Amino acid sequence: MFEQSQIQEFKEAFSCIDQNRDGIITKSDLKETYSQLGKVNVKDEELDEMLKEGKGPINFTVFLALFGEKLNGTDPEESILNAFKLFDPNGTGHVNKDEFKQLLLTQADKFTPEEVEQMFAVTPIDVAGNIDYKSLCYIITHGDEKED
Repeated sequence: MFEQSQIQEFKEAFSCIDQNRDGIITKSDLKETYSQLGKVNVKDEELDEMLKEGKGPINFTVFLALFGEKLNGTDPEESILNAFKLFDPNGTGHVNKDEFKQLLLTQADKFTPEEVEQMFAVTPIDVAGNIDYKSLCYIITHGDEKED
């Protein structure tokens, strides 16, 4: 289901959330994690709902299964396409590289210049400087065929 590198990333995430290092994510672990992220007014009901998704104690195996369900239970390619369409009001299938770069560097969860360059390294860009975001979405969700 997951590649080895992804499993290692999930282990690191699990360790960050499992504040008391007992191998089980509890409500107090979630509260402490949220607190470290600056969100101190999380309702108990919200935390209980998160924990109910595990249908029992959330150990690392359950944690992986929950992520697998979340990742496989959605249509990420369609979601990514819909996000790009916000930047393409005329429905051309392209967005301008320079304008998109500026947005990535300055808006919401800002990218670093290095992250932008990493993304552009695998991004289909035409001679006019436009990103073919439909092809990019395919690469994001299925991998770059050149790698195979």
